[in-house]
Formats: sequence, C-alpha cells, structure tokens
Amino acid sequence: MVAAASVVVVVGTATGMISAVGDGRGADGARPRVSSSPLLQPLPAVPSPSPPATGSPSPGASPEKKARSEPSPSRTVKKRRTTPVSTRLYRHPESRVLDWVRANPDDPRRAVIENRIADQPAAVWFADYSPDSITSRVRAVTSGAAAQGRTPVLVPYAIPDRDCGGHSQGGAPDLGAYDAWIDRFAAGLGDDEVIVILEPDSIAQSACLSAGRRADRFASLARAGRALKDANPRARVYFDAGHSGWNAPAGQAGRLREAGAASAASSDGIFSNVSNFHGTAAEIAYDRAVLDALGGPPGLGAVIDTSRNGNGAPADGEWCDPAGRALGRNPTLSTGEARIHGYLWVKLPGESDGCKGAPGTFTPSYAYDLAR
Repeated sequence: MVAAASVVVVVGTATGMISAVGDGRGADGARPRVSSSPLLQPLPAVPSPSPPATGSPSPGASPEKKARSEPSPSRTVKKRRTTPVSTRLYRHPESRVLDWVRANPDDPRRAVIENRIADQPAAVWFADYSPDSITSRVRAVTSGAAAQGRTPVLVPYAIPDRDCGGHSQGGAPDLGAYDAWIDRFAAGLGDDEVIVILEPDSIAQSACLSAGRRADRFASLARAGRALKDANPRARVYFDAGHSGWNAPAGQAGRLREAGAASAASSDGIFSNVSNFHGTAAEIAYDRAVLDALGGPPGLGAVIDTSRNGNGAPADGEWCDPAGRALGRNPTLSTGEARIHGYLWVKLPGESDGCKGAPGTFTPSYAYDLAR
C-alpha cells in the first residue's frame, strides 16, 4: 500500500481482488461478493535508510524524489513477467476483472487482460465488519480452494481506526468487537493450507495512535494471529511490514515484535508492498533486513505484493494510478529466494486508485496499460 491505509470503497476491496462483503442475508445465506480493493491514500512516510528505497513511498507515503525508479518498460521486463503461475494458488471465480472479460468478448484488449490479469490468482479481501456472515463467507472461499487442491490468499481488514488519515471508513467498532470478528473469521478457515495477510497498514501505519492504544492494537493483532493458527494449524499468517520506502527495518521490526510477528504461535512472517509499486529486489532486501532485526524462529519469511511493481515506483512519488507502471512477477509460492515465501497479487491490477477511473473500480484502460 502506500505507506498508508485504505479507503474502503465498498464496491470492492483491496485485491482487485474480490472482497467478501456482507450482503445482509445472515450467516447461512452469505457468500463472497465481488468488490474492489481498499484504496490507499497518501500519508507521511519515513523512507527506510537500509536498504535504500527503489521508488517513492507507496500511496499513503509522502513523495520522496530521491528514490529511484526501476528500469523503464522493456522487452526484458515483460519476459520476466511470464513466470508460470503456481498451481497451488487459488483464483476465485468472481472478480471485477472476470466480470469485465465475460461482458466484453469483442473488446480488442480482452485477450491481454484475460491472459495476464484475469487468469492469475489474487487475494480475497474481507473489508467490512459483518460478524453474522463472516464465517460462512470465509468458508465459501476456503472450501472452493480446497476442492481444487489450491491455496487461497485471504485479507482480513477490519481493525478499528485502520488508517491514520481517516480515509478508510468501516472496520470493527472497537478491539473487543474485532477480537470476536477474528474468531468468527478463523472459524471459516477449514483444515487445508491458507495464507492470511493480516490487516494491511495496521502496524506500519500506527503512529497516529497513542502509546496505549497502539499497545492495545498490537496485543489484538498478536491474539488474532494465535486465533487463526489455533483454528487451522495449516494457516500461514503474515504481519504488516509496510514497504521498502517507509519505515526503517529496525523500527518496523520492533513494532512487528510487539504485535506477535516473532512468535511461531501467531506468525509465519511478514508481508510488504501491498497495493504499492516498489520493485521486487528492493522489497526482498528490505524484508530480509526486517526479518534479521525481528528475530524469532528460523522459519519466518516474507511474502511480497508484486501485482503492479514491474517497473518499480515512480521517481516523482505519484501514487494514484501512476503512468508507466507494469505488472510484476506472477503469483507463486516458489520464489527461489531465501526467506521469501511467495510473490502474491494482493492488489488486483486494473482496479483504479481513483485517477484513471472511479476509486476501487476495474478500469480496462489502466489494466491494459499495466499488462501490455
């Protein structure tokens, strides 16, 4: 994300993905419904001095012109993006990009968008506070993935005060309600492997909270990790590390440790670059630096959102649908990189940040520019 949290446009949620938004029918009748990913709004961010950022802070971070961008688009970069999709990751059958593909069979952009975006597995976001239906909606996704022998990526996004700027409306009314919501979320995880991206921005963007409220949030996140792993020991839970252009690794590691990310009872490691554009090499270096400072069991690793980082972050700090970006590495759980557990598409490419289309909506011109 940016360095910041999201505006939840409850027409979609942060994956470009599918957001499982409540439909008011109660636990038995609810099912995942396509929605856009939460939008990340720019907030002040502190560039990480080690390793150096390869781009400006993501949406939510202030522009940092000293950051350099990744190589400009080229044939070489495009070839790198053709890595085969891992057969283990799950592609949910409902998303805004799939809706567009099905509705526009004659559009000349359709083949590129379908092959390079719609056919890729992406995360499913649960960005609303709907305790009566959350268990059944999570179960609908995990059971669908289990039937195919694949691993879903789920994003619970309902922590109170989930962004410092107040852009993101929604979330649980308080931490007690959030704890109960997470318990119900966990009840839908099933018994098969699942990846959980736990509350984007909840740790990296916590400076707006008082020391006491921050401690309470971190305690709730540690509890959430334990609840998820207790409910399904095969769940792999990752905590918010921000991105390489935001907080310094040592400082971020300290926050992560307070939130339970160094405990095997709560955590499998960290995630970075959600909805952002920072290059994969910079994120790998940053995540390893955070993990080194974090400590904890040797099996902890990182997952990176590579959905839009093929050309890195723009040097001018633009975060809202910046021009010249490209798809990053395809989703896979086989990265060939030590301590990097996966490249994931947490943000769905083509969902607008609000400049090339209405916030949170799938914008085919933007998707085509990223994919071609």
